[in-house]
Amino acid sequence: MKKVYKAIILIVLLCGGVLSANYIFLQRHMNEVLKEDPRNDGISVWVYYKWFVNSSEINYDLRSVSAENSSLDVSRVMLQFAEKVKDDDFSKVYLSYRGKDKFYLKGGYFKTLGQEYGVQNPVYTLRTIPENVYMLNGERAYSVWEGGLLGVMGKQMEDLSDFSKAWYLDDFIKSMSD
Repeated sequence: MKKVYKAIILIVLLCGGVLSANYIFLQRHMNEVLKEDPRNDGISVWVYYKWFVNSSEINYDLRSVSAENSSLDVSRVMLQFAEKVKDDDFSKVYLSYRGKDKFYLKGGYFKTLGQEYGVQNPVYTLRTIPENVYMLNGERAYSVWEGGLLGVMGKQMEDLSDFSKAWYLDDFIKSMSD
């Protein structure tokens, strides 16, 4: 009987340690991002290690967005979080909506987003995000456009809009009508 109690205590402590590590190293930073900028009100994001224990990959799980928030608000929150963890190295950052993985970014690109936040032209950053988005099977989700600046920018902005719809907006709109 004592062995059972010890095993239960060990499991509880282990689970508590895993959850604490996820909070300390990831979610704490997200909570700061959401609190520090009043434009982030209405957005809820959970950030945690993949399967809660794989520290080389993280889930960036958008949980909710209010009707007052724009897709730019959602993108800004992600960029602000990237800046908070810019010194960390991840191999992948999964972009999820309400617990369902939709896409991923390579960790090196996510690190670059964090390092360049506040320095790089935000329009450039936003319009080039889609070409760095991958489907879960490893294929690029969007094209890398080449050609004249105006044509390329137009296509990149279309991709950014489509990316937001595919990541969370379509599901958000559907949930509003249910």
